[in-house]
Amino acid sequence: MTRWLDAEEQAVWRAYVHMTVLVTEHLERQLHRGAGLPMSYYLVLAFLSEAPDRSLRMQRLAGMLRVSQSRMSHAITRMEESGWVCRRPSPDDRRGTFVELTAAGWDKLVETAPGHVEAVREALFDALTPAQVDQLGEICAAVIAQRDRSC
Repeated sequence: MTRWLDAEEQAVWRAYVHMTVLVTEHLERQLHRGAGLPMSYYLVLAFLSEAPDRSLRMQRLAGMLRVSQSRMSHAITRMEESGWVCRRPSPDDRRGTFVELTAAGWDKLVETAPGHVEAVREALFDALTPAQVDQLGEICAAVIAQRDRSC
């Protein structure tokens, strides 16, 4: 039996969808205008910058971005052409590949981050009170935990 959304849930759902589209569009536009790269490339640079040795296994990186291995491989190829990342074989597994942030990739991230952070503030946090930021964090954590359990 279908558990239909009631009127309040339907209104919240539509507001959530509208909000995520607006925020994502704003961030994508800013990154494209300000740095000439899509948000997925920025996220690769950011995730690598936070990883030990600024390196992650390709499969792990694809999982973090929730994209297919082939889509991740295509993105990494484009980012290699720009000199922002490089691939290296896994020392433990011949089939595994690591992606490493290069000095040029680090520089691109450092150059891009201030504009991106400002866009995140404009698109999301400037509209919220500190209490709402806390609530949003709790809501995100609850949804992520529930989805992680079901995957």
